[in-house]
Amino acid sequence: MSERIYIYKRYERFWHWSQALLIVTMMITGFEVHGSYTLIGFRDAVQWHTLAAWTLLTLWAFTIFWQFTTGEWRQYLPSLKNVAAMIKYYTYGIFVNSPHPFRKTVVQKHNPLQRLAYLALLAVISPLIWGSGLLYLFYGDWGRLGLDAWLTLEWVAVAHTLGAFLITAFFFIHVYLTTTGHTVFAHIKAMITGWEEIEEHH
Repeated sequence: MSERIYIYKRYERFWHWSQALLIVTMMITGFEVHGSYTLIGFRDAVQWHTLAAWTLLTLWAFTIFWQFTTGEWRQYLPSLKNVAAMIKYYTYGIFVNSPHPFRKTVVQKHNPLQRLAYLALLAVISPLIWGSGLLYLFYGDWGRLGLDAWLTLEWVAVAHTLGAFLITAFFFIHVYLTTTGHTVFAHIKAMITGWEEIEEHH
């Protein structure tokens, strides 16, 4: 038996899938710009990468506004409560069919580990990749801004590549964790329809 609750609002689902599409686009084009492979050519890869980046920044601006006007920003406040239980579940319990130690609700959509992961994303990975990306993009203005006196393009490139690997790792871990519901596609279905099925044993 399970209970169905409406958790993910329409805009929330829209920005989630739009962000995913833009991040995948930036991953594919970014590693081509880096020289890892050739798919559409360096020039087109740069243009698509830059377009996706500006589009994602615009989407984030609207989403931040939405988060604060709806109060949804509270969903991301970090908490250490039950972190040990979540770690035990993901490293052992999930393989022996133990009940999930966290119950999703409308006001608590993310478990403690998810909240810490999003904190790392917002506090470490995002500033690294966006800061280095914007410095990369506006390299021609370094002299006018006085940045060329203490910055080198090589270090900016290394920082951006490190950020790219971190966001790629975050993305694949996120995708893997979507398969850990009561069925493989349960979490993905919830992010499409907005309705989450909560197992009774919670």
